[in-house]
Amino acid sequence: MFRFEDPIYLYLLLLIPVLAAIRFMTYRNRKKRLRKFGDPQLLKELMPDVSRWRPGVKFWLLEAALALLVLMLARPQLGTRISHEKRTGIETIICVDISNSMLAEDVTPSRLDRAKMMVENLVDHFTDDKIGLIVFAGDAFVQLPITSDYVSAKMFLSSINPSMMATQGTDIARAVDMATHSFTQEKGIGKAIIVITDGEDHEGGAVEAAEAARKADMRVYMLGIGSTGGAPIPLQGTGDYMTDNTGQTVMSALNEEMCKQIASAGGGAYIHVENNSNAQDLLDQELEKLAKKETQSTIYSDYDEQFQAFGILALLLIIIEICILESKNPLLKRVSLFGGRKITATVLLTMVVTAAVAQTDRQYVRQGNKLYRAGDFANAEVSYRKAIEKNNRNSQAIYNLGNALLAQNKDSAAVVEFEKAAKQEGNELRKSKAYHNMGVVCQRHQMYGEAIEAYKQSLRLNPHDDETRYNLELCKRQQKQQQQNQQNQQNQQNKDNKKDQQKQEQQQKQQQDKQQQQQQQEPKMSKENAEQLLNAAMQQEKQTQERMKKAQQKPQRRHVEKNW
Repeated sequence: MFRFEDPIYLYLLLLIPVLAAIRFMTYRNRKKRLRKFGDPQLLKELMPDVSRWRPGVKFWLLEAALALLVLMLARPQLGTRISHEKRTGIETIICVDISNSMLAEDVTPSRLDRAKMMVENLVDHFTDDKIGLIVFAGDAFVQLPITSDYVSAKMFLSSINPSMMATQGTDIARAVDMATHSFTQEKGIGKAIIVITDGEDHEGGAVEAAEAARKADMRVYMLGIGSTGGAPIPLQGTGDYMTDNTGQTVMSALNEEMCKQIASAGGGAYIHVENNSNAQDLLDQELEKLAKKETQSTIYSDYDEQFQAFGILALLLIIIEICILESKNPLLKRVSLFGGRKITATVLLTMVVTAAVAQTDRQYVRQGNKLYRAGDFANAEVSYRKAIEKNNRNSQAIYNLGNALLAQNKDSAAVVEFEKAAKQEGNELRKSKAYHNMGVVCQRHQMYGEAIEAYKQSLRLNPHDDETRYNLELCKRQQKQQQQNQQNQQNQQNKDNKKDQQKQEQQQKQQQDKQQQQQQQEPKMSKENAEQLLNAAMQQEKQTQERMKKAQQKPQRRHVEKNW
């Protein structure tokens, strides 16, 4: 497939018909002036050394050379270029424990965060080594296949958390076994398995797995993180600590003895990680002991530059133009040769100045690439932005700017640049890389739906990208786990609401029972008491009647009132 990397410079080809028109008008005016001197046939006989065709040939040779130089500026590209890069180093698989116990804060800021910081520092010390990443708890899976891309390693490292694992626990044996099958088939190179854990092995078989790794010429290094005294496990977002079935706070302690046994069986070393850099220094010293071997990596480029051929053709045409004299007279040879050289020098100087201006954006891109490889991402970003200012259609500069922003954790700005690069890039492989990086950013922020769409778009453009396919499956799994967690939370919330409703109904019922009890506790008159009271009232009534009868039987005293 043939293409131009900078097709905007093809507009310079419009100069060719303009120059041809100018020469035609000049030649026509020259003929008119000659006719004023006399008959053209007579003038031809008077000027036998003047050539009719040589000036035209020289002009069209220069026109062709100019067209080739313009095409060279547009950077013609064709085919595929393959380059081989040699590296001398080791291979390392890092197994990170992401069980809930790694959230304990007996190591600042937490066991898991401290493990991430240590792995990141380890990656910064690597130059020509290869690294892979495995996460495990009750299960294990490869988070990052073994690679020399340290930027991707840091991106995948920052996204790990306990919610990624549906099965909790600490299955060190499965992680070590998976690591032994994740190395390359290269022989004679040092291979290290680094396990970062608090040592709570709930599954068993870790010592046997380490012995199997040692027999396969691999070394198992155990990095024990945490305190032997134990620490509570915080529940994220609640401020409380994890409790067992009896309501007691769960205390997670480092099992140093088991870590030492695994390291001894794996032919490596045990290192206790604390709030200092001693563990980092000891690990670097241990890895330095491993054998390093020169390995070769094959790098594919989508297109190979073809401007050299156009430049050679342009140079040949210029040389031919210099050799052709305008006049047949030998006395005018030096003058003609000097004039031809002068014209050639002028054309070359013009093209060199134009090339210097045209190459400015590519120079900024190359400068940014050097800074990026050196780890100076901030200055690399500045160089890429300068390249875009010179040529805002330079898709390579836009894509590289997205990578520089991504390395600085400026994820939202990086996604914008990757979208621009995907829209402007004509090559499907480069466009697929832009979509892949967009998926990585979305996956980092647990936006699994957007990440899945980006990965699908990347695979449509490049179906043979195994890394993108792996990330797509991982995102689908994480999305399913996220939906399951949300469903569990919704179910738990519904259960809590139902419990609250039942509690309210129970409280209302208790109130009603209490009122009934109060009513029942009020004093009531028994049947015997009622009969006694009735008899007493009847006896009293009888006595009253008898007293009235006696009073009526007595003689009454008559009182006479005097009438004054």
